[in-house]
Amino acid sequence: MSSGKLFIRQATEHDVPLLLDFIRAIAEYEKRLQEVVATEKSIRESLFGKQSTAEGLIAEHENEPVAFAVYFHNFSTFMGRRGLYLEDLFVKPEFRRQGIGKKLLVHLAKIAVDRGCRRFEWSALDWNEPAIRFYEELGAQKMEQYRLFRITGTALEQLAASV
Repeated sequence: MSSGKLFIRQATEHDVPLLLDFIRAIAEYEKRLQEVVATEKSIRESLFGKQSTAEGLIAEHENEPVAFAVYFHNFSTFMGRRGLYLEDLFVKPEFRRQGIGKKLLVHLAKIAVDRGCRRFEWSALDWNEPAIRFYEELGAQKMEQYRLFRITGTALEQLAASV
């Protein structure tokens, strides 16, 4: 693949089915396909609705979608500024090791800088050593002192209903 043939663009509402396909592909790669409850409707509302909370990028090679990224803004109280958080980035297996992931990360870093963000963050599964090495080679720091916590489903509902 020649680098001149890769085009990165903002996802549009027209891309909702494609985004859902990419979401399922990354979930399958992570062996978590059974956890995907997103629908075209929920993706459309979350990325393109009146109160959208996230944005997406599509990377195309010769007009073929080969990768995607979904991101949103977070906030650092210590910095007093917003940041950019990469929720997911996925490159189709047959297009890996061609610099597409790096180009998406560079594109996202530029978005963060242009928007005045003070940091750009993401997480990686602890077993995904190739991704971890790749991120560290880019200069990303593994935040060992933090642990991600999550509450979902019934536990979330119970917490919300507690007094």
